[in-house]
Amino acid sequence: MADTTTRPAAETPSTRPDPLGYLADEIAELEATHLYRPLRVMTGAQAVTTVMDGRPVISLSSNNYLGLTTHPRLVQAALDAVRDLGVGSGAVRTIAGTMELHQELERRLAAFKHTEAVLTFQSGFTANSGVIPTITTERDLIVSDELNHASIIDGVRLSKAARAVFPHRDVDGLERVLREARDKGGPNGPYEHVLVITDGVFSMDGDIAPLPGICEVAERYGAAVMVDDAHASGVLGRNGRGTIDHFALHGRVDIQIGTLSKAIGVLGGYVAGRQHLRDYLIQRSRPFLFSTSHPPAVAAACLAAIDVLEQEPERIERLWENTRFFKAGLQALGFDTGVSETPITPVIVRDSEKAGRMSDRLFELGIFAQAVVYPTVALDKARIRTIVTSEHTRDQLQQCLDAFATVGRELRII
Repeated sequence: MADTTTRPAAETPSTRPDPLGYLADEIAELEATHLYRPLRVMTGAQAVTTVMDGRPVISLSSNNYLGLTTHPRLVQAALDAVRDLGVGSGAVRTIAGTMELHQELERRLAAFKHTEAVLTFQSGFTANSGVIPTITTERDLIVSDELNHASIIDGVRLSKAARAVFPHRDVDGLERVLREARDKGGPNGPYEHVLVITDGVFSMDGDIAPLPGICEVAERYGAAVMVDDAHASGVLGRNGRGTIDHFALHGRVDIQIGTLSKAIGVLGGYVAGRQHLRDYLIQRSRPFLFSTSHPPAVAAACLAAIDVLEQEPERIERLWENTRFFKAGLQALGFDTGVSETPITPVIVRDSEKAGRMSDRLFELGIFAQAVVYPTVALDKARIRTIVTSEHTRDQLQQCLDAFATVGRELRII
């Protein structure tokens, strides 16, 4: 029998030119322009206080809005699922990877969001990239807010539909785009379908989309509405049902994208809407068709998280109490917090180099608050993006404010 054992190649220095060497030059350019940020490594739990790069810190950079990543009920649900069902699902949903836990999670989410049906995806990013190009064709038009999340932008790029952008949160601007589309149509005549897409809460500025106006205009022009509610899930609306519930717009938003990896505390994304939307995505959405389903522990922990949202509303109340305290403290110090209306509160310093220095100096004082620079935000909009949670104590938030005051004065930001 032939020996098919794979043996490692001899370890000799390669003299072949590196065809990817240009990437090192790109990294050097990022470093020179203060746009390169190394990864920090966490060795503690994803919690208010953790250990980052070996240093104990108070975290202001986590999406763990309600502290659910370490909630005992979620932890126990995950452990039970691993013990009973194993660590993985072993297949894509359309072959052998659909477990009863997946179906139950989708039923619970649909009831929670007041929609007919839900389909889960591996992440919020794959939900957007799995929905937008699947339901649109070259005969359609997609109209997107100019500050929509990168996952929406990439989903639009994957579509063959024509595309247009309306000014951020500008309902009148949206109507101008829709009116022009109605009057002129596409290159081959009028568009067959029009899809308007917006974030519910915008992840860098923390402002909320004017959904009532968007829905009214879209209805006037026969357009469907899609809302990515990643940063509203667990934060806005009754028990954290999101912006659609916040504005009482049930039945007027055709597609809701949610996340299971922020306030829910686990992993994944989902799309909520009509039953026929779910059925069609199962048949045609490539990220769904070609990705292994969530491990049992993930689905079980998400189910437990829905129970917590429904049974512990005080977590959301504490989140908003902490938000008001911290936001008011930053503003009283003289920091520019932009147009934030939610627990996402940016400290806008504009200059990338200064934002990096501010983040590093805060870290030295025991506060983990990451700088956000281009291309995540515009070149002149560098910032420290802060997110408070329900689990921060008032003393911890005051400690953070004191550190911001010290660093802000040192760097002459305030």
